[in-house]
Amino acid sequence: MGVTHALASQRLYTDGAEILFDFAEHSSNDDQLSRVLSDLVVIRSGQRVFAEVVSEYLTRISYDPKDKFAVMIRLPEYDRAQVLVDPLRSFGQPIFGTAGVRVSDVLDRFWAGEDLAEVAEDFGVPIADMEDVVRVASRRAA
Repeated sequence: MGVTHALASQRLYTDGAEILFDFAEHSSNDDQLSRVLSDLVVIRSGQRVFAEVVSEYLTRISYDPKDKFAVMIRLPEYDRAQVLVDPLRSFGQPIFGTAGVRVSDVLDRFWAGEDLAEVAEDFGVPIADMEDVVRVASRRAA
């Protein structure tokens, strides 16, 4: 992509399912080149998407204004739960945005056989968020 540290770039977006890279800032004064480069590209596959189609779904990753590195990202695979990755909290491990506890700690207790409602209460996580996280974790394990 021509960017040394692409994952630290402020040209990353997410549409809720994929991480997208915006080439528009690389465009030159050439109108034809600008039109081609204004499309977003899916990082994983390199496939171009039309910004007009996904624009209402796009959210920007949060960046620190001082050092310009990514500060936090909301993980897109969860329907209800707000699961965040923040390098300053829990050593960058995914956490529940509502309670600030690590997803892995909550899942470990659930997988050890504890009741979902009890685990949710102990950690202060809404039961609907717990169910969403368990659903996503179960899909990965299957």
